[in-house]
Amino acid sequence: MTERDNKSRRKYSKEFKVDAVELMMRSNKSIIETATSLGIRADLLRRWEKEYSANKTAPFPGSGHLKEPEEERFRKLERELRIVTEEREILKKALAVFSRTPF
Repeated sequence: MTERDNKSRRKYSKEFKVDAVELMMRSNKSIIETATSLGIRADLLRRWEKEYSANKTAPFPGSGHLKEPEEERFRKLERELRIVTEEREILKKALAVFSRTPF
């Protein structure tokens, strides 16, 4: 087991990320200085800045949440279609089995 395996991965809230990026943008400090003062790595703050700049209306959607409501609806409909398709295939197989068996 390596030293990295012993450490747990830290998770930051959406609010913390937004505040950190906005602090960096407002202050005259560099990314490294801002990251050090917040106790995070500079590359992490840089990545947050890119994500924030790419989508300022809904940055950091989180795991499993899509950026647009239409995308979320589309994913839900795809999931429902997959379930219904599987159910239909099961019913087809059951019909084939029961139609061969005499009553």
